[in-house]
Amino acid sequence: MRQAMNDKGISLAEVMVAMMISGIALMGTLGTVEISSRYAQQGAVSSQALELVQGRLEAKRSVRWQLLLDDDLDRDGVAETHMTDDGTGVDLAAGDGIYTAMCEQDGITVVWMIETDHPGPLSETGMVRIRAMASYLGRNKERRELQMATMRANPSYVGYP
Repeated sequence: MRQAMNDKGISLAEVMVAMMISGIALMGTLGTVEISSRYAQQGAVSSQALELVQGRLEAKRSVRWQLLLDDDLDRDGVAETHMTDDGTGVDLAAGDGIYTAMCEQDGITVVWMIETDHPGPLSETGMVRIRAMASYLGRNKERRELQMATMRANPSYVGYP
């Protein structure tokens, strides 16, 4: 009976071919890992933007009506931001009944607005629309934007004078 295998082992050429095939497979695997890592990182940024927008909306829905234009961003009991309707910064037009504020965190810009049902003091408004937007750079360096909005009624509003 003949031996199916040579007792001398495998040759250098066979080892080199096996290493080349293993190297090509490893390069493909590493490329896939890199792509999936980028997608996971983009997903994390998108989730953080969504969290920031939802946080702003929840903060505005839960605060007393008289404090609706003040923002305690670090939750220490002191308002760091006061929303304005003066046409400066991110507020587009003065006196239009749209109060605006902005902050930036970890490369995500968050702008939130209180839009009254008619121009004038907040105390004379029956209802407001609370809108929050987050913008950030996407995977291919394109600008991505996320928007959410809700409504809130003035609990002490009794009608127009």
